[in-house]
Amino acid sequence: MAIRYLPETLINQIAAGEVIERPAAAVKELVENAIDAGSTRIDISLNHGGKSLIIIDDDGIGMSASDLAAATDRHATSKLLDDDLTHIASLGFRGEALPSIGAVSRMRITTAQNGEAHRIDIEGGKKSDIMPAARQKGTRIEVRDLFYATPARLKFLKTDRSEYLAVKDVLLRLAMAYPDIGFTLKHHDKTMFKYPRLNGDMLDNRLARLSAIMSKEFQDNAMEINIERGEARLTGFASLPTHHRGNAQHQYLFVNGRPVKDRLIIGCIRAAYADVLHRDRHPMVALFLDLPYEDVDINVHPAKTEVRFRDAQKIRGLIITALQHAIHTNSQTASTTVASDTLSAFKPHVAVNQNFGQDFGQSPSTPPHSNAGGFFHRPASTSLPTGAAQAVLDSWAPTTRYEDSIAPSTPDMAQPQQEQTQYKLGSARAQLHETYIVAQTADGLIIVDQHAAHERLVYEKIKAQMAAEGVKRQSLLIPEIVEMDTDDASSLMERKKELDAMGLVIESFGPNSISVQEIPTLLGNKADIKGLILDLVDELRELDSVKGLEERLFEVCSSMACHGSIRSGRRLNLDEMNALLRQMEETPFSGQCNHGRPTYVELELKDIEKLFGRRE
Repeated sequence: MAIRYLPETLINQIAAGEVIERPAAAVKELVENAIDAGSTRIDISLNHGGKSLIIIDDDGIGMSASDLAAATDRHATSKLLDDDLTHIASLGFRGEALPSIGAVSRMRITTAQNGEAHRIDIEGGKKSDIMPAARQKGTRIEVRDLFYATPARLKFLKTDRSEYLAVKDVLLRLAMAYPDIGFTLKHHDKTMFKYPRLNGDMLDNRLARLSAIMSKEFQDNAMEINIERGEARLTGFASLPTHHRGNAQHQYLFVNGRPVKDRLIIGCIRAAYADVLHRDRHPMVALFLDLPYEDVDINVHPAKTEVRFRDAQKIRGLIITALQHAIHTNSQTASTTVASDTLSAFKPHVAVNQNFGQDFGQSPSTPPHSNAGGFFHRPASTSLPTGAAQAVLDSWAPTTRYEDSIAPSTPDMAQPQQEQTQYKLGSARAQLHETYIVAQTADGLIIVDQHAAHERLVYEKIKAQMAAEGVKRQSLLIPEIVEMDTDDASSLMERKKELDAMGLVIESFGPNSISVQEIPTLLGNKADIKGLILDLVDELRELDSVKGLEERLFEVCSSMACHGSIRSGRRLNLDEMNALLRQMEETPFSGQCNHGRPTYVELELKDIEKLFGRRE
């Protein structure tokens, strides 16, 4: 068969398959055009998830009659300066969205500029003449019967609800990126969300918009991110380690105002939170990266949701450094949801039982506060001489080589109880169930999980020893030979110095294998060396990183700290409890244990008073 040129209508329909694969893609392209047009308000209406109707109405600059005619032709755009694909400052730039949508639907565009309004209709790629219209400002685009001209694509669309949720996700991401624009979404004439335009400081606006979209709890537990490195700047917010979710759906990255989905951010967040959060839990994160347009390539895919960085390692380092700095700065802060969940768990009782003491296994003659039932343990205050607190702390530790897991106490640890309420974690008052320490602060109380808290203290001490002395390693009697792809072996050898620093010594053993000479002692004699190497290779392919080894070492250290800390059921006296509180105040990340659980709950006096009706 002879080669022939395809008709323009068919070309547009083929192109539409690349750019517009579902209603959400059409909405994304049209809303991005509205943003590029300088809109301060964008209203979106849908029917059947966008399959039967999409309406985008904005108050942007609009188009003239000549621009309207050109905008519906392929590869016609006003957004590329000097035809330079390395300097793309707008969300749209391909000039394909409108003709692609028009090729597979029935579309009407009404636009106004400088007091003149015009309209054009497109059906299955066939355009009408430009006609006068009635409109004051901006542009309104109506898309009906999407994919009617390509029934095969229509058949593979999902349910109305699934398509609606995909549209909503696209719009929420754009709303996060542009808090200075008001967004409204209606589905079957029902308002699904409405975010008004915000004025003021950009960081404040972003946090307010994120709060409206991601929840008020995120705002209450957000750590601010603000760091610059050269011409790159990273801002945004990330949740405290104790405020997390069961999946990574609440992690967002925006590059020069463009919402993108990049595996880079997943790896960076995992690396930054690895030391304070269990691998099965995920923080909530919204990061905004601004860098020179020349340093990022957005012309990777027609959907424009993927990007490539000129220096991906630099961006990775920037993100990890910023998150780790924020975590360290807020390392002794617990999530507010911990306290609110605690308060909501209380069940106040209004009835008074005259035989109160009998509720706790006491005889009627036993005074109600004698604690005969063992529910409440308040140790007698002992007066230890200066320096005796160290002996108390030494008695905590198990018989391991980390018996000095708690640093020597400072002289003021033995101060009178009433003076210690000035500390952040207050003064110990009692121990409940030989597991929880109750401390009084200046304006409330603290409940500490003694095992979780001491676990963090021991863990940080082990890490400090590793940093000071290096990772101890052991030589293999018989080196382990691991075969792999030649390129993978080469990539792994390029990271030899990094791996050496973490106790893993490798040597080249031919073009497609490596020899493992030494491994970190912490991994033990039964370590799956081949599995470890292949995991590192996979991580290099996906994230260009070998942090997986460091994470494994920290997991071992975490397990050692868990077994080497004071256990639940261990009765402590006041001096021991206060020593633990003081060490928590001085130790990084003491607000959560090694698995991301809170080590303490703080209740303010005003909240406690509400429980008893003393305060509204």
